[in-house]
Amino acid sequence: MTPRLILIGPPGAGKTSIGRSLARSLQLTFADTDTLIEIDQGKTVSQIFIEDGEPLFREVEERICLDAIENEVGVLSLGGGAVLSKKVQDAMRTSGARVVFLDVSLKVAAPRIGFNRDRPLLLNNPRQQWQTLMDARRPVYEALADVIFEVEDRTVNQVAKELLPKVSS
Repeated sequence: MTPRLILIGPPGAGKTSIGRSLARSLQLTFADTDTLIEIDQGKTVSQIFIEDGEPLFREVEERICLDAIENEVGVLSLGGGAVLSKKVQDAMRTSGARVVFLDVSLKVAAPRIGFNRDRPLLLNNPRQQWQTLMDARRPVYEALADVIFEVEDRTVNQVAKELLPKVSS
């Protein structure tokens, strides 16, 4: 079985919060790959980056994402960089799940994520780092998406309510 919905997008887009809300509304399960990684590794994503490095994190992330895409049955939120893996991209394309790109601007994302130590890729010059990541990832997000939704300054409930008709068919 595969997820019914896969949410992708940059840090601060609200993938986890919106995913939970959509799952509740659709009466589906919800899973977040960052949480699954933390359970698998017994430490936070930030700790993995700092203690083990990004290459190990990406290796674990790819394994966890592939498993989740194959086995989760509800709404699945992927970490922002998971889409950089060709294997994850291929799995998403062949999964049959609807892929939703939650798009957000730096102006809206900044206060949401606070650019703190829990975002290891955003430690040095966080606003510039976020923009650089987004510029590199946007074409991938767009290519994978069945639905592109601009989150902007809407609340989680507003986004979920507006997304429901687009994803429940």
